[in-house]
Amino acid sequence: MPRTSKPANLKLIDGRAPGRDSGGRKVNTGPDFKRLPPQAPEWLSDEAAAEWDRVIPELSRLDLVKESDRAALAAYCEAWAVFVEATQTVQREGLTIEARQGTLAHPAVAIARNAGREMRSWAAHFGLTPSTEQALARSGGDDGDEANPFAGSG
Repeated sequence: MPRTSKPANLKLIDGRAPGRDSGGRKVNTGPDFKRLPPQAPEWLSDEAAAEWDRVIPELSRLDLVKESDRAALAAYCEAWAVFVEATQTVQREGLTIEARQGTLAHPAVAIARNAGREMRSWAAHFGLTPSTEQALARSGGDDGDEANPFAGSG
């Protein structure tokens, strides 16, 4: 997975000083978007709406979401809902099906796999998995000498 720049607010949470990240580098906070959580679309499936209600409070608490994140969050939540439905189908019906060609993988296996990939991709934008949270924590922008507190010390 490519490294994604950690959102400024996440960098500042673990920062060493006001306006600095955990490495002492100055944090560029970017545009001053209004950090109001988006409203869930009315058309979300029940499972997607439940996922929305689960993640929005924490993302809002960390000031990581804004109204224009609505589409990305809706896509993440619906991918979760498809993943859940396909996984439940496999649990009920099994990993394989009998067809004229013989025993084949149940179509829900591929659906779950694809939905899982899509879900993880969207989740990475918000740091919603332990691995993407850690990847965001390790990444940093190239701000020249500001990015390296040891620059010029030799």
